Amino acid sequence: IRDNNVLPFRVSYHTTTKLKDESKNKHIETEEILLAKERITHITSYILEHFSTQTKRSSTYTLNGKGLNGFNAIFATQSIPMAMRYYEEFQAQQTSLEQSKRLKVGIIYSYAPNDEQEEENSEDTASLPKSQRDFLDAAINDYNAMFKCKFDSSADNFHNYYKDFSLKLKNRELDLAIVVNMFLTGFDATTLNTLYIDKSLRYHGLLQAYSRTNRILNSVKSFGNIITFRDLQRNTDDALALFSDENAKGIVFLRSLEEYLHGYTDDKGEKHKGYNELLQTLHTRFPLKNFLESTLKQSDKKDFLALFGEILKLRNILEVFDDFSDSLSERDRQDYQSYYIDTYESLRTKDQTQKQSVLDEVEFEVELLKQVEISIEYILELIAKYHKHKDKQSYEHIVKLLDSSLSLRSKKELLLRFIESLNPQSDVAKDFSIYINARKDESLSSIITELDLKPEKTRAFMYDAFERGELRNYGQAFGEILPPSPLFGKGAEQTHKVREKALEKLQAFFELFKGLDMSNKEQ
Repeated sequence: IRDNNVLPFRVSYHTTTKLKDESKNKHIETEEILLAKERITHITSYILEHFSTQTKRSSTYTLNGKGLNGFNAIFATQSIPMAMRYYEEFQAQQTSLEQSKRLKVGIIYSYAPNDEQEEENSEDTASLPKSQRDFLDAAINDYNAMFKCKFDSSADNFHNYYKDFSLKLKNRELDLAIVVNMFLTGFDATTLNTLYIDKSLRYHGLLQAYSRTNRILNSVKSFGNIITFRDLQRNTDDALALFSDENAKGIVFLRSLEEYLHGYTDDKGEKHKGYNELLQTLHTRFPLKNFLESTLKQSDKKDFLALFGEILKLRNILEVFDDFSDSLSERDRQDYQSYYIDTYESLRTKDQTQKQSVLDEVEFEVELLKQVEISIEYILELIAKYHKHKDKQSYEHIVKLLDSSLSLRSKKELLLRFIESLNPQSDVAKDFSIYINARKDESLSSIITELDLKPEKTRAFMYDAFERGELRNYGQAFGEILPPSPLFGKGAEQTHKVREKALEKLQAFFELFKGLDMSNKEQ
């Protein structure tokens, strides 16, 4: 953790049982209490309510060429009966949710005497009691329906189910995996950031389970998020004391909400400013009116980038705290974010003409900007509302969102022209597809004519690029769209220039229209 090879942890302890007679032993947790319907219902409700925040579902990133929103989680339970009850409760509570808001929940377990399973890869299902085997088959049928596959709990098929379950967890296709002992040791998934625990864990078993969450992925995933529904604080401290030293706590665990808000001094005596102090500096030194009036000095621009970058990083940590309430309004955050992007781009443009970049010492938080990305679907919803009411505030809100979005700011002019094209009879969703297809065809035709590219092959090349989600400037396909030319002499030099210009134009075209084809979106 100190060497940044894995992430630190944030552990949140939740009390789920309370004795009416406070004079009695508060740590008595009988199976009857732990499996109580009210307790299972309460914990399930809590997870469903906070899952999106705790797994950062507002964040977007790319993994293996696929765009993903946030991370996923494992729920470690004490026993198979407990896992079964939780699975049933998740199924029951999610029936009242819209299909698009339901979590993809899976469950997996196998036989072990007294549930004290040391081998996490044990695949013995034949020894399970009939009720547990039947329940597992029913849950696997749910999984089959969800992912269009055919597995069951028989020896051969359960092995394949385990492999597929593992793969879907790694690829973040499965939102929540309910387990007893499986996947708590030896399983590594970079997309996993949260571990819910309703299980007694100790020493190496505890640290192994925690460590399922702290594999490095990107700057959005800055820690492993542990939420326990047992009193595991003493066990956690004991595990650290056994396997590390007295200074480990400050390295292994994140600080408290109060410390991140108001600042703290670390074990080395170094002071760290809190979120509130950073915001105060932002408002005092870089008030929004300075940007609106274009009075920000060139010498201050790098300082602004560094300060707002620190605010983005700290806010990224604070967002998963249940009690965090951001004192920076959404409107002001969007304004600052758009100026953050503008400032960086203006300095980067200037740097291209200089030998030494003034941005060498500033880390631009691309991934942290993307975690609050605005989808084109949401923008179209806002456009539809504006089209209906024609109020100035709605239009200004759309403009602010476009300015603050890394992926949509380049499409701002295109989208605002679409708004201008609407008439009282327009259907926003339907007309948007027509509008985009027309502009796309018009723009590509212009590039083809300007550079004398081969029309059919160029259109096929770009269709493939949009299908893949990337424009490939290598291979035979790209070469085939270019006009014929000699291989040597001045003609060869001209070919190189045409190739470079074609790549530049088509890349800009690709970035402009990427993600705007709504005709293939799921309704």
